[in-house]
Amino acid sequence: MNPITADAIVIGAGLSGLKAAADIQAAGFTCLVLEAIDRVGGKTLSVQASSKHGGVIDSGAMWVNDSNQAEIWKLFEKYDLGAVVQRATGISFRQAEDGSTIAQPYHEGVSDGNEERAKEMGRIHQALQEVVETSDLEHPETSAGAQRLDSITFVEFLQEVSPNIGAVIASVASTALLGVEAHEISALFMVNYIKSGFGIRIITSDEKDGAQYIRARRGMQAISEGLASGLTPGSLHLNTVVKSIRKTEDRSYEVHSTANTIFKAKHVVVSIPTSLYHTIQFTPPLPENKQKLGESTTLGHFSKVSLVFEKPWWLEADLSGVMTSYKGPISFTRDTSAPEDNQWSITCFLVGDMGRAWSKSSEEERQAAILEQFNSVFSMATTVPKPIAIHEKIWSEDPYFLGAPSPVMGPGVLTSLGSDVLRAPVGYIHFIGTETSVVWKGYMDGAIRSGKRGAEEVISSLRG
Repeated sequence: MNPITADAIVIGAGLSGLKAAADIQAAGFTCLVLEAIDRVGGKTLSVQASSKHGGVIDSGAMWVNDSNQAEIWKLFEKYDLGAVVQRATGISFRQAEDGSTIAQPYHEGVSDGNEERAKEMGRIHQALQEVVETSDLEHPETSAGAQRLDSITFVEFLQEVSPNIGAVIASVASTALLGVEAHEISALFMVNYIKSGFGIRIITSDEKDGAQYIRARRGMQAISEGLASGLTPGSLHLNTVVKSIRKTEDRSYEVHSTANTIFKAKHVVVSIPTSLYHTIQFTPPLPENKQKLGESTTLGHFSKVSLVFEKPWWLEADLSGVMTSYKGPISFTRDTSAPEDNQWSITCFLVGDMGRAWSKSSEEERQAAILEQFNSVFSMATTVPKPIAIHEKIWSEDPYFLGAPSPVMGPGVLTSLGSDVLRAPVGYIHFIGTETSVVWKGYMDGAIRSGKRGAEEVISSLRG
C-alpha cells in the first residue's frame, strides 16, 4: 500500500493540533491531521441546549478572558463566538459534608463571617502566593525549595500552613482546577500550575481578568471548527486511530492507523496528553525520560451535567447560580446561560473522588442524585422547576481522553525529569498540547500557545 505523504503530520484535532496544522499550512507546507474520533475540538464540545430554544451548552472547556489569554482571544474574536460575561452577583450556597447549607452573598467567600477562619484563609492565601511568586515559571524544578515542594503533596503543603482547614482548601483547589484530590498531586506541580495561570486570584476568579470570565454564545468548539474549515481540503482525516509511528531509513516517519492506512512525513506533531503516549507504539522507542513522563502523569476526573430550564428562575430570586458542596456528588455549579439566545442553564461539576464515585452508577441513578442535591440546595430560596433538558459528559469514560482537563504529576516527577521533557522533540517528532505550555497550561490559551510552538519548530526545520 502506498503511503499518503505530506511535509508534516499532526496527531490530534484538538485546539493545539489544529493550530499547529493551520500554521504549518499557512507557511506553505503540506500537513495532514489525524483524529481518532468523528469530530474536531478535543476537550471542547458544544451541543444544542434544548429543542425548545436556541443556544448551545459547552460540555467541555468553556471559559476564556480578554486580557491575559491573548492567543485564544484572537481566535474567539476571529470566529465571532459572542462573549457572555460570567454572572458573579447574587446569593450563593455552601453545603457542608453533613448536608447543612448556608446562603451568602457571592463575594463573601468561605469564611462565613468567622473571624478565625478568615485569618486562616488569609494565611493560606499569603503562603501560597509567596511560593507562587518566587518560583520559576518555565523551569519550576530550579526554584529555591523546589526539591522539598516536590517531595510532598499539595495537601501536605497547605496542612503545614493551616492544620485546621489546610486540607479542605487544598482539596477544593485541586479538584476544581484539575479533577484530582490534593494527595494525588505534587505541591511543586500545583504551584507551577497556579503560576502559569497568573496566580491564585486570577486562576480562581469568575470576574474581569479571571480564568472563568467569559463564555461563548456559539460554543467553544466553534474555534476548532473554524480552524478545521481553513485547512487544505482533504488534509483532515477523522475516525483515524494512530497505532504506531516508525522512523524509516530515509529519516522520515511512517504513521500507521488501526485501519492499516499508512501516512508518511518528514515531521510528526503529537498532540495528545502525555498519559496517552503509551497508546502509540514508537519505533525506535521514545527516550527513557519521555517514557517515564507518560508513565508518571495521570488525568483527573472531571464530569459536567448541565441542567437547562425554560426560564431563569434563579435570577428572579436574586441567586448567583453558584453552589459549592463538600457533600457531593456535585462539587460546584455555575450559571451557564446565554440570555440573548433565551438559553437558561446551570452547569454542575462533578470532580475528584466524589465525581468518580457518582460516575459508577447507572444514568438514571446519576441524574436522580444530581437533581436531589440540586433541588435540596436551591429550594431553600425558591421553587426549582424541572429542567427541560439534561446534558451529561463524563470525560474519564472516553477512551481517547480518559479524563480532564490536563495531566498532573505526583511527588518527585518534576524534579527527577525536569520541565523541558514536556516540550523536547525526539528527532523530528514534536510534542504539543496544553500541558506543555509555559503559560495557561491546562487551558485553551495554553493549547493554542503549544500549537504555535510546535508549528514553529516544524517550519523552522523544513525551511532550514
